[in-house]
Amino acid sequence: MPHPGWQNFGFDGIGTRWEISTPAPVAPALRAGLLAEVERYDSTWSRFRADSLVTRVSVAPGQYGLPAEASGLAALYRQLYSLSGGAMTPLIGKSLEQLGYDPQYSLRPHGAAIAPPAWDDVLEWHGTSLTTTAPVVLDIGAAGKGQLVDLLAGQLRSHGVPDFFIDASGDLLNGGRQPVQVALEHPYDATKAIGTVPLGSGALCASASNRRAWGDGLHHVLDGTTGAPVRTVVATWALADSAMEADALATALFLVPAADLEQHFRFSWLKVFSNGSAEYSAAFEGALFT
Repeated sequence: MPHPGWQNFGFDGIGTRWEISTPAPVAPALRAGLLAEVERYDSTWSRFRADSLVTRVSVAPGQYGLPAEASGLAALYRQLYSLSGGAMTPLIGKSLEQLGYDPQYSLRPHGAAIAPPAWDDVLEWHGTSLTTTAPVVLDIGAAGKGQLVDLLAGQLRSHGVPDFFIDASGDLLNGGRQPVQVALEHPYDATKAIGTVPLGSGALCASASNRRAWGDGLHHVLDGTTGAPVRTVVATWALADSAMEADALATALFLVPAADLEQHFRFSWLKVFSNGSAEYSAAFEGALFT
């Protein structure tokens, strides 16, 4: 609980645990609206559901209409796709399935890593309009959970709840005025922390190779130019105004030099490498334990 005495609303959604903390209990009608938004988002973007729009896109090429939030996703992914030279891509889904992170959660590789197709070869994505020339497996997991955090925050604010704290299994958004001290999970031991950071009004998102990891060296952060897991970075944290941006940048830090990202985004960051060293931005206000 971020603040003593606050009330907690917990639920499961998009395959993870959520906790929304508020000074007073969330009204039943608002709770229902929040859960409905989670279900709507999942029914569009999940590649693990047979009834989702993303699953339909994976079956047949064509033109598809997307919900309003698609515009923000398209712009952010296209920018990061360009900055990363194709290493960060929403077309990574088939590569994840190839390595065993498939809708059946088999966690057994189906062969060697495969790179996803180039964006412009198979995909036109402009705002809420998506056109594909071949079946493609979209995976917007690098930004989607953060975007859903922002959407739920918008619902809370529109219903007169200005102070709140959302924890979507480590993707955090502080909508209140009071900073919250957050522990930074050790990338090799979830029971320990490597430091702390004060989270004021804004978002903190993390990405780590120990989350959604399986097999020998297999995890969910893949290089879109090869389809293989990134080996040099083990954990990242990004602080930004929106959770969608913080979420996406936490993944981008695995694939793009931080200095390049800083030329285009206003955020602070921490990156931990597989050799145990760490780098962080000048604006990062956290403290690392020695």
